[in-house]
Amino acid sequence: MTRDPVNTVEHRGLLADSVADFAARGTDIARVRKLRGSAVEYDRAIWKQMAELGWLGILVPEQYGGLGLGLTEMAIVARGLARGLAPEPLAATAVLSATALIAAENEALKREQLPRLVSGQMLPALAWQEAAGALDPAAVRCTAVAFEGGYKLSGTKRFISGSGQADAFLVTALAGNEVVLLWLPRATAGAQLKLESLADGRSFGALKLDDALVPRAGVAATGPAAVSALALAFDHATAIAGAELVGVMERALEMSLDYLKTRVQFGKPIGAFQALQHRAVDLHIHKEVANATLEEVLGLLDRGPDAAARAALASRVKARCADAALKITREAIQLHGAIGFTDEYDAGLYLKRALTLAAWLGHPTWHRRRYAQLTTGLKAGITAGVMA
Repeated sequence: MTRDPVNTVEHRGLLADSVADFAARGTDIARVRKLRGSAVEYDRAIWKQMAELGWLGILVPEQYGGLGLGLTEMAIVARGLARGLAPEPLAATAVLSATALIAAENEALKREQLPRLVSGQMLPALAWQEAAGALDPAAVRCTAVAFEGGYKLSGTKRFISGSGQADAFLVTALAGNEVVLLWLPRATAGAQLKLESLADGRSFGALKLDDALVPRAGVAATGPAAVSALALAFDHATAIAGAELVGVMERALEMSLDYLKTRVQFGKPIGAFQALQHRAVDLHIHKEVANATLEEVLGLLDRGPDAAARAALASRVKARCADAALKITREAIQLHGAIGFTDEYDAGLYLKRALTLAAWLGHPTWHRRRYAQLTTGLKAGITAGVMA
């Protein structure tokens, strides 16, 4: 059924207002400072509130208890929470992990676990990377050895986002010559998680597997279906990471402009100096271009383009938003002068979040390279229809 454009705009406006109100009431920077660097990392009570608002089920089809909406709606939530640097792993859990599970083949597993994800009872984390810079879902060395009734998993998974309080993992492994996607409860014998600190105070997980047993019922997808599910999850989460980067850069720029208006030097606000005005305008342009790219790409992704076009779109928005966020947050430190370099001042927290988001799921250079490779050789008409 086609959506009513007027109602869609209205509903998205209400969603944005809801996120802004939530962030203002429960996700202040003091909470971020308190949780950074701790094993707790984020607040399960806040996560439960997000579930009650329906945000965890935005991408989950209605048949599994979700809202069945699109990336545009998810981006509104991610962007709003990013403005307050909320540490909850929305993109890692409700986008990356959820999308992989939604696209999997095991219907019984989906009917059991997706409603629990939507309600906030269960947090899954996708364990798919094994080496730095290895972003191909099919590049797997972790082994799944068949045994009677399931698989034995061995190997190490790294850079697992949202793993600090994860209740289960979706693990990729190589069974013979094909990739499999397996559901592994955290408490499984032979599975050991170690946390690795990130610049912004959050962490990635390293999951060591030593003959961890997964029953047949835990096989989410196999072969091409598993690789396809992972690729879809990667692209969608990459686009939402772009939305988070926009939220970070927006707030960092607002802080900088407020400072330029209030910091007085030589008898007048420093924002009155033309050199700083030019820098502020330049940063504003970068933010606006990134925002326009994000809105365009999200609209196109929600139409369900083919895999190549989807990947190109995801890389386009991640590269643009990451570059803009890094520039704006770095310049924000400089515009604040000496106070911007102190840990007590919040500008540095935004730079650190921009650094971690820019690196997650591929840095800007990698995504520009992938975009070029995917779009090279496409006919102008196809490019215009898919990318414009």
